[in-house]
Amino acid sequence: MTGKWFSRFSSYLSTMTGRPSTFVLAAALVLLWAITGPLFHYSDTWQLVINTSTTIVTFLMVFLIQNTQNRDTAAMQIKLDELIRAIEGAHNALLDLEELEEKDLSRFRKHYEKLAEEARTVLRAGGSDTDSPFVDNSDEGDRK
Repeated sequence: MTGKWFSRFSSYLSTMTGRPSTFVLAAALVLLWAITGPLFHYSDTWQLVINTSTTIVTFLMVFLIQNTQNRDTAAMQIKLDELIRAIEGAHNALLDLEELEEKDLSRFRKHYEKLAEEARTVLRAGGSDTDSPFVDNSDEGDRK
């Protein structure tokens, strides 16, 4: 059993379930169920129908959503890796960071947080940064 059919199936199904018409259909089914309450005297079986249906749908959707999210994340990581690789002066050591251990990721994160804070300090002092967004020149105390 190959995963190709599941990837296509999950892409199709996630596209279909994300449409407004699918939401309207689901809401209509819930409304229909609620309206039939008096007909079935709000019996345990009547309640079991909606409970079982929603539990099964939720259970299956977890796997569908996770598959779609995994593929989207992998594609995004590949695109980011290509951008890093293609930009002259970029650090190729940053390629494939998602595969590192948490302690190594933490080391990288702390380094970049320090660089970001230094850059913001320079900008607040009137300095410049390559293609930087506007940074408020107000004092740190003004924002607290």
